[in-house]
Amino acid sequence: MAAVDPLVLIVAFLTAIAGAAFAYVILFSRIEQDKKTTQRVSRLAASQTDRNNVKVARDRVQELSKRRKSVQDNLKDLEKQQQEKHRRNLSMKARLSRAGLSISLQRFYLICGITAFIAALMMLLVGAPFLVVLAAPAVIGVGLPRWVLGFLIKRRQDKFLEELPNALDVIVRSIKSGLPVNDAVRMIATEGREPVKSEFRRVIESQQVGLSLPEACARLTLSMPVQEVSFFAIVIAIQSQAGGNLSEALANLSRVLRERRKMKAKVSALSMEAKASACIIGALPFIVATLVYLTSPNYMLILFTDPRGHLIMAASAVWMSIGIFIMRNMVNFEI
Repeated sequence: MAAVDPLVLIVAFLTAIAGAAFAYVILFSRIEQDKKTTQRVSRLAASQTDRNNVKVARDRVQELSKRRKSVQDNLKDLEKQQQEKHRRNLSMKARLSRAGLSISLQRFYLICGITAFIAALMMLLVGAPFLVVLAAPAVIGVGLPRWVLGFLIKRRQDKFLEELPNALDVIVRSIKSGLPVNDAVRMIATEGREPVKSEFRRVIESQQVGLSLPEACARLTLSMPVQEVSFFAIVIAIQSQAGGNLSEALANLSRVLRERRKMKAKVSALSMEAKASACIIGALPFIVATLVYLTSPNYMLILFTDPRGHLIMAASAVWMSIGIFIMRNMVNFEI
């Protein structure tokens, strides 16, 4: 076998290298162009993904802003409606309805007249002065029935707030089981406890005359003007306009109402000592005056017989009223 000439091998090797270099020079621009194209496509894809993410985030922010604006608009509308309706409905008939009393307005005024007559008769029997006989029936006949009415309204509202979270839990379970919200509200109106039962019956009656559920719930604030009812009306209104999980929203509302009630009870317990001190301080002048009168009647009668005593008693009443008002505002907290 003949030996291969080394010169031929060197020439072949150099030729291969030259061919490879020539091919690289020819294909370099195309390779770089393909590389740049691939990088540009990847950057475009990344920028498109970023734009999509930005668009999704912008849409989410817009949706949240729309919901927030809807909540704010509903709050403002409900606040305006409550203020207007509160000004229009501060009649005695509306107060009787809020207290849950079924008596007519004429009978209430008859009760006021009977109370004033009894007060005048008692003043005459104890031998009070003529001005006291005239002033006491007016004050007692007008003030006492209204005070009792306000007490009944407050007690009914407290019972309503105590039972409302339980009613909301029943509505939540009914919605989760597949019942429509109208049927859930109707269930509370027929099987709930008073006064929630009668108030939700008003909602059903409002729907029967053509109102929608949000409008009927908004009208509920007329007979039960408390913040918790406004919260419930807002949740129903927002769900009807923007959609969402109503059962979750009502469950959160029920939890919030329970936490508010716990906070009120805690604040009331913490402020009970201050309230007791205020009551003792407010009652102390009357107790001392009564004891002094029992031990030394002549020493106290000068306040009732002398004009200067009348002036002193009037000034004392004014300052006592101011002190009681200040102490009342110091020990009462709104939550």
